[in-house]
Amino acid sequence: MPWKLLGSALWAASVTLVMVTAADAAGEGAARPSEFLLIAQVVLLIAVGRGLGEIMQRLGQPSVIGELLAGLLLGPSLFGWVWPQAQSAIFPPLPEQKALIDGLAQFGILLLLLLTGMETDLKLVRKVGKAAITISVAGIVVPFLCGFALGQVLPDSLLPHPEARLVASLFLGTALSISSVKIVAVVVREMNFMRRNVGQIIIATAVIDDTIGWIIIAIIFSLASRGTLDLASVAQAVLGTLAFLLVSFTVGRRVVFQLIRWANDHLVSSAAVITIILLLMGVMAMITHLIGVHTVLGAFVAGILVGESPILTKQIDERLRGLITSLFMPVFFGLAGLHADLTVLADPRLLWLTVALVLIASIGKFGGAYLGGALGGLNQRESFALASGMNARGSTEVIIATIGLSMGVLSQNMFSMIVTMAILTTMAMPPMLRAALARLPLGREEKARLEREELEEKGFVANLERLLLAVDESANAKFAATIAGLLAGARGLPITVLHVGAQATQQQDKRGDEQSHESAVKNAAKVAADVDEAEKTRDVDVTTRTSEKQAGEAVVEEARKGFDLLLVGMGDAVGPKGGFNGKIAEITSGFEGPLAVVAAKGSQLAHPTNNDFRILVPVSGSGVSRRGAEVAIALARTSSAPLHVVYVSTTRDKGARRRSPRMVRPQEEDILKDVTSFAARYDVQVTTAIHDNAAPEEAILQEVRENGATLVVMGVDRIPGETLNFGSVAAGVLAGSKVSTLLVSNGATHAND
Repeated sequence: MPWKLLGSALWAASVTLVMVTAADAAGEGAARPSEFLLIAQVVLLIAVGRGLGEIMQRLGQPSVIGELLAGLLLGPSLFGWVWPQAQSAIFPPLPEQKALIDGLAQFGILLLLLLTGMETDLKLVRKVGKAAITISVAGIVVPFLCGFALGQVLPDSLLPHPEARLVASLFLGTALSISSVKIVAVVVREMNFMRRNVGQIIIATAVIDDTIGWIIIAIIFSLASRGTLDLASVAQAVLGTLAFLLVSFTVGRRVVFQLIRWANDHLVSSAAVITIILLLMGVMAMITHLIGVHTVLGAFVAGILVGESPILTKQIDERLRGLITSLFMPVFFGLAGLHADLTVLADPRLLWLTVALVLIASIGKFGGAYLGGALGGLNQRESFALASGMNARGSTEVIIATIGLSMGVLSQNMFSMIVTMAILTTMAMPPMLRAALARLPLGREEKARLEREELEEKGFVANLERLLLAVDESANAKFAATIAGLLAGARGLPITVLHVGAQATQQQDKRGDEQSHESAVKNAAKVAADVDEAEKTRDVDVTTRTSEKQAGEAVVEEARKGFDLLLVGMGDAVGPKGGFNGKIAEITSGFEGPLAVVAAKGSQLAHPTNNDFRILVPVSGSGVSRRGAEVAIALARTSSAPLHVVYVSTTRDKGARRRSPRMVRPQEEDILKDVTSFAARYDVQVTTAIHDNAAPEEAILQEVRENGATLVVMGVDRIPGETLNFGSVAAGVLAGSKVSTLLVSNGATHAND
């Protein structure tokens, strides 16, 4: 199968070659830049690069290796050696023609750094920060010194400007010390070690390596542009870089989030958010250029800030990623391979220098990372796995080498040697890391955390990204705001508070800040964040919307912006004739996603911002009851409330006798065990009960009375129809309960789930 892919790539290359040869024979574009040749070059690089990349992935190697090999095959290393006339026809040495493809590749560098930044998990870096910083410093210093020393003894013939040996040595030291966070992340992810403790340290260390490396490259770029070691210019570059990073990760984080949110909420184009992201990348890249450092640092930081945006949908992320990986990656890495001429290694002196470069780079990086691991508190196996992973240079090394070549710091021969080193170290890393990770045992705490995260990936609450809260001026609305804050607080989810109706709009202006729904959301979110401080990533952003339109129209208009859950708090939830009141039914009629309807009673009516709960959640083994249990556990966790789980039968056999505990069906015990195990992973203590001989609503109301619950959380089905209907059980609890109720339903389009 892989050979068929290669055959397709070769077929595309052959067709392109025939067309270019025909055009060359006709004399088209012989002395001037040709857009036809540009298209032909891009087609060749994509076809061969993606084909070889697919084969490399099937062989357990990263696809970037195939894209680099494609450039080597199409360049002077093979194609130019076998058929120089044809290679020259497709990739002519005309400076204007080279400028066209180089411009595309340079923009590709920025996009690659944007993607790398988007994949950077700062939360992960903070979590293992102390160990990762120790390891990163040692892993950079040792190979940097080795590379610097090598630069000092290199023959003048390998340096384009021997008089600027200091700059070249600094650049070579940086090139040998940096790792490719992208390659490391790909292999760790493929090994299912991304969430393992050592996997987190490897990724975090690679992120820190990358960041420090780009700062050093930015400083060297400033040095190279002036040609001498000007302390004033170095201080300007360092201070400018630090100021840029400080502003970016404080004010800039907020600005980026607001821009993405504004584009998502107000622009109707499907690509509006991608446009904003590209503009942010370009502006930040230009800022870093103006302060005297390389544009790649701006693109990398922009990617980090974009990746932290809480409303960056998977669809937008996949679109942007697809554009970069399918077009710009094969073009950039293929062009890097084209620039590398491995035929120079036929010279025994250069060949041995390349071997020495690979050995110095590998030993320096491996030894430095291993030493850092030992200093950071890792055992021998963990240190070996870390050192194995950090030795991959991959795409980052090629980007740095390309920058060095364009800056005039590296000669063509030195560039070819570094690209060879990058390819060899990257190909050696996956099997070494796989072997090292396979021997690491799994600790008890680590196992429990991994099981919890595996459940979260499939869960409802853990995958919420954005909440819409529809409210009026009632106490029920204030209680709904408290519930929303508790759900959003731990993970910093953005919340939009939608005030519906003319009365709500007028009353909103009269309220003080301390009495507002937004204040209730933020106060509850702070409580949740204090409980889950280790999990907190950002503050909750609360946006207020008011509308004088009909409630249903207002919700539909707002819902187009994309929300994972609509939480409704409107007046008296129960209508005068039972069921929900007309306002709630109107609000929810046009929202097809998951709903949560709040009905405040008892103490919550008098004190709606009080989160001193006793929570009861009924379960039956269905998917919707599991969703209700997840929400109940999340609320119990963030409010530190006791949780009572009761199994209720879905049948209504009131005449059956209560069975003794010894006769309880294993299925019922398994359902309760599943929920209690899930709660235990968040340190939520639960009590349980079983009712299987009464109507479900009667069993729930009985447990409310016996256990003193103040909040019932139920997962319910949303039944299709003209009115809002969650079934007879939910209606019975809503009508008969004297305590608050939270009904959590599935989406309208999934009523049969």
